[in-house]
Order: sequence, then structure tokens, then C-alpha cells
Amino acid sequence: MVTAGTTLAVTVVTLLCFTGLGLWYVRRRGGVRSAEEFVSARNSTGPGATTATLVASVMGVWILLAPVEAGAAFGGVSAVLGYAVGEAIPMLAYARLGPRIRELIPEGHSLTEYALARYGRGMYVFVLLVSVFYMFVFLAAELTGIASAFELVAGIPRWQTGLLVGGFVLLYTSYGGLPASIFTDAVQTVLVVPLLVLSAVGALVVLGGPGAVYGQVVAADPSLVDPTFFTGLRFGVWVAVAILGAELINQTWWQRIYAARDSETLKKGFRRAAVTNFCVVLVAGLFGVAARGVADIVVTGEGYNASIAFFVLLGEAFPEPLVLGVVLLALLLVMSTADTLFNALASVVTADLPRVLDDPTDRTLTWGARLLTVVVAVAAILVSLRAQSVLRLFLLADLFGAAVMVPLLYGLYSRRATGTGMLVASLAGLAVGLAFFPSPIVRSVTTAVPVVGPLLPAADFLPAFLGAAGVSALVAVLSARLSGATYELERLASAVRRFDAGAVDATDEPSD
Repeated sequence: MVTAGTTLAVTVVTLLCFTGLGLWYVRRRGGVRSAEEFVSARNSTGPGATTATLVASVMGVWILLAPVEAGAAFGGVSAVLGYAVGEAIPMLAYARLGPRIRELIPEGHSLTEYALARYGRGMYVFVLLVSVFYMFVFLAAELTGIASAFELVAGIPRWQTGLLVGGFVLLYTSYGGLPASIFTDAVQTVLVVPLLVLSAVGALVVLGGPGAVYGQVVAADPSLVDPTFFTGLRFGVWVAVAILGAELINQTWWQRIYAARDSETLKKGFRRAAVTNFCVVLVAGLFGVAARGVADIVVTGEGYNASIAFFVLLGEAFPEPLVLGVVLLALLLVMSTADTLFNALASVVTADLPRVLDDPTDRTLTWGARLLTVVVAVAAILVSLRAQSVLRLFLLADLFGAAVMVPLLYGLYSRRATGTGMLVASLAGLAVGLAFFPSPIVRSVTTAVPVVGPLLPAADFLPAFLGAAGVSALVAVLSARLSGATYELERLASAVRRFDAGAVDATDEPSD
């Protein structure tokens, strides 16, 4: 185990460097001149910067936790492949959706603006709650993950890690907004990818090479290296749907759709990010497979530790220099995601301020965004100090995303989709998903429903996520086919405007 003092020193120096970089970059470009720039950085990033910010925004410390757990406990290589494919699919989806969003809503900022303009207040409120819930859980999970990892590896109290990481990232994010986040993302990506590769190579050398690791894994459980292993494939299917649903209601990507210089830049960036994300998650997940053969990983019952398999492996088998390299990697990962989520959460609410306040000035909007960033950061830090695990909460947020993704985006293509129809579709999909969702808290509520409760099927993630996505899509399409309403999609361009030209025109909402 590395000492707490050494780990804290690496942490503070790294945080100071990136905070300084973020502040320097924003000052060098003349500061953040408007709320518009703070939350959208519109048309400012080329192909390289777009790819880098997309990759960095995905690569949180979760890649050292969730894919590793999948490899260790949910099906070995086939589960890791499924997870990697699941992370690539949303990027490929946005390569197609992004240009369409820019075409229809050229001056937009957030998915909630679109939901209000296209569907009205009912669907808007539902999408707002789901999106904010997911992003906040993601942020809390990141801070919880890094705090837990540093406590295990170096014995650092959780509150020290949470306050240090959250506080420093808050400094440059609340001051520089999205421009600062995109710039630091680019630097973090340049460092993270080589560090991950070096960590993997170093681990293989320390563990005796690929042949030795393979032999130990086969001795522990041969099914882990069977790419056709049914349990792993099954896991891969439902986790891919879960990730797709979550990412399609993630404001992070809507911001970067508008930050890209043009549609071609956007498409290139998302496609390159899809390939990079696939490779990164694959490499990270294989650590979990290796851990089963090398370390004392418990995958069932009391003492279950597969969720931190990477850090168990780290503590048992890695020398101190390699451990410090991984500590730096984990820190960069959590910073690259935390700054993105701080800004994304603030931007969603800031986009709604013009509807709450009476003709706010640009200064009011800018400082409102900064204040909201602080509130979000403090709340996430407090949650991370007390949380032991947010995995079930994370999966519940994913379920909401799976239920709402098709109804939300269907309105970009269908003129007959209505707010009522899409809200009903989302709720129908969610009801089916909750009926199968294997969470003790959720299950205790659903089984208590009179008449329905005793008839509920056995809990299972696969039908929960496939049911939520499939039923909501089916109801969305059927409701649009049966609808007599017609919405002119060209109205979106005038309904959603820049902050300096007005917000969503509430009087121009569609009627059902």
C-alpha cells in the first residue's frame, strides 16, 4: 500500500495543475463573456478537441469499477465485450442524431429546451427530472468511487478526497464554464489514454505476462475466457441498452453537439470517440478477468468485493510506482467527468432561468450558472461522503433513460408525435421496466401494489431494460400513427433561441 501522504501529494499537485490550466486558458481568451459562451461554447471546437472532450467526458473513474466488475463477476470476456460495445453505441447514435439536432434547433442549448418546444410542459418536466437525476447520480458515483478507491489503496479518509477533488474542479468549472471544461478535457485525454495503456502493460509484466495471466484465469474459472459464454452475452445485451438510454438523456452530449465547429466535425468526433471508448472500456474490463485469476476476488455472498476488483488487484500485486501511476490515472478520470457534469447540470437549469425570471440580464444568467455549479458540486460532495455504493441507483437512473429515449427523440423525425403520446409511451415503458427491476427497494414498492403485486414476474435486468425500451418505442410509434396532430418541425428553430435573443417561447408550445 502506498502511503496516504504520497497519494495526497500526487492528488494536490495534479489538482493544482489542472485548476491552474483551466483558469489560465479562460483568462488568456479574455474570460467568459456571456452566459451563452459559459454553457455552449458554440461552434468553437475542431475535430481533435471535439474527439478529446467526448472521450474525456465518458472516461470517469467508473471505468476502473463497473467494466472491471463485469469482467470479474458477470461473465468474463463476453461481458466486457458487451460493456465496450454498449459504450460505443451511444457515440455512433449521436454521430447521426447530432447533425439533425443542429439542423432543427441551430440555437439550442439543452435537451430540456427541445422537450418543451416540441412536446409541451408535461413531457418537459418528466425529461428534466430524468436527465437531472441521471447526471447527479453519475456525478455522485464518480466522487464516491474515487473516495472509496483512495481509502482502500492509501487509507485516505473519504472526506479529504471528496473535498479536494470536488473543490478544485469546482474552481475552474464555475469560473470558466464549458470552455474551461473542454480545454482541460483535451489535456486529460492526452494523459489518460497513454497512462491506461502503460498501466495495462505494466500489470502484464508484473503478473508474469499474458500466458501466465491466462493460465491463472482458466484455473480459477474457464468460462471467464469463453467469448460465447451465455451469462456474459446476456449481461452485455442489457447493459448496452441501459447505457444507450442513459447517454441519450445526458445533457453532456447535447452541449458538445453545439460546441463542435460544424456537423462534419461533430460526426468525426463522435465516430472517433466510439472507437476510443470501445478500446478503453475493453482494456479496463479485462483487468477484472485478470483479477479473478490473480487476486482474492469474492463474486457471491458475504465478502463480495468484485465491485472494487481492480483496486484489490492493485493492492495485492502491483509495486508502489505502478500504484502511483494508477492513482494519477484514477484522479484524471474523475476530473475529466466531474467538470463535465458540473457544467452540464448547471446548463440545464440555466437554460430554464429565462422562463422563471422576468427578462434576466446576461450577467444574471452567467452568475446564475456559476451559483448553480457551486450548489451541484456541494450536494454531490456531501452525497459522496456518505454513500457506500450507488450502483443500484445508477441502474435505476439508466432504466428511466431507457424508457424515455425513443419517445424523446422520435419527435426529431415524426411530425405526428405528441407530448401526451410520448409521455404515455415513456411511462408505459417505465412501468414494464419497474415490474422486472431487481432492486429490493423498488421491488418492495411494486409488489405491494394491490392485485398487480402478486402477479409480477421474477426480477431480472434483461427483461427490465429490454421491456422499458421496447414497450416505450412501440407505444410511441403507435400513438403517433393514431394521432391526428401535425407539428411543423421547422418551428423548433424559432421556438428555441440564444440567451441573448430570448429563451424558449412558452406561448409557442405545441398543442395535443
